[in-house]
Amino acid sequence: MFRFRCACLLPLCLLFLLPKAQGQLFFAGTEYGITLGGSQYFGDLNDNYGLKFIRPAAGVFIRQHLNPYISVRGSLTGTEIGYDDALNNNAFAKYRNLRFTSHIVELAFQSEFNFVRFTTGEENHRFTPYLTGGIGVFYYDPVAVFNGKHYSLRKLGTEGQNLDEYKDRKYSSFAACFPVGLGFKYWVMPGFNLGFEIADRLTLTDYLDDVSTSYVGADKFPTSPDYPNPAYILQDPSTPDPKSSAALGRAGKQRGNSSSFDQYLYAVFNISFQLKVYRCPSYLKEGILE
Repeated sequence: MFRFRCACLLPLCLLFLLPKAQGQLFFAGTEYGITLGGSQYFGDLNDNYGLKFIRPAAGVFIRQHLNPYISVRGSLTGTEIGYDDALNNNAFAKYRNLRFTSHIVELAFQSEFNFVRFTTGEENHRFTPYLTGGIGVFYYDPVAVFNGKHYSLRKLGTEGQNLDEYKDRKYSSFAACFPVGLGFKYWVMPGFNLGFEIADRLTLTDYLDDVSTSYVGADKFPTSPDYPNPAYILQDPSTPDPKSSAALGRAGKQRGNSSSFDQYLYAVFNISFQLKVYRCPSYLKEGILE
């Protein structure tokens, strides 16, 4: 009886003594990351693509790998844009003397097309350049300072938006954008990735800077010494008295260039991670079978 019990227990003991089998380690096809970098606006106040008003940009994103060559990404990014005619070199812009700043909050969806196969954990597929494109929506509200106070230029209607004859110039504080750019990504260690991306935002608004068409005339903005109207000054700060013969802002005179929409650009670093899994993700199964 004793021998029989030993014979039964021996296989169980050997089972516990054997090393435990380990499932093969993979990484999920979803990345979670943060974005840090800078932004620059291009438009009516910066039509020569100057880089004199770069401001910090930051955000978060989720990237989903569809296969080792194509990914999709959703992101939420914030920054401040702006410009000042004093930063321009041409005489007209300096005399025009307009300026603005605006906070941007952007929600975007982008696709990424890798030049070569990219899979975290695979030594032979550690990095790749990529192209990116997509669509997004963003909030903006251009402001300027008068007597030490910030005013929303959209609400002031500096190009006559609050007048019936110019109501077609009204614009919303939300607009669509189309990110287009290129980047580079590299996995430092399995599940931890770094990247750099430059992507321009082609927008569907010409009022990022509150400047687009022509002046409507200072007489459309009544003011007095006792009750100064900020719109009177901010629509045309080119001279102390816009009603003088030397005023730049005469009704009908060009104020901006309405032939093209405004843009803003991000140049950012991406830091992301992927969670460990013990089951080969579907996008890797397809790639392995290739």
